[in-house]
Amino acid sequence: MNAHCERVIDTIRREVLDHVLVMNQAHAGQVLAAYQDHYNRHRPHRSRNQRPPDAQEQPPAAAGLKAHRLLRTRILGGVINEYRYAS
Repeated sequence: MNAHCERVIDTIRREVLDHVLVMNQAHAGQVLAAYQDHYNRHRPHRSRNQRPPDAQEQPPAAAGLKAHRLLRTRILGGVINEYRYAS
């Protein structure tokens, strides 16, 4: 279990805490809650066949990419970007 904990802590540190200046405990809670939401709802995971943990199945493949617009959502002030196709 120690290796799993170290892996998660290292991921949080590299992807978030190295880029955000945390001001106090309340701010740390907000930053970690935003990252937790991103990690569980959007970020792809290799062990789940590039699906987020909350996804039940693969998202449908985008056919005809020229017809779709790509939307960017900034998380944590732009530290993390999420991309989705607009319908």
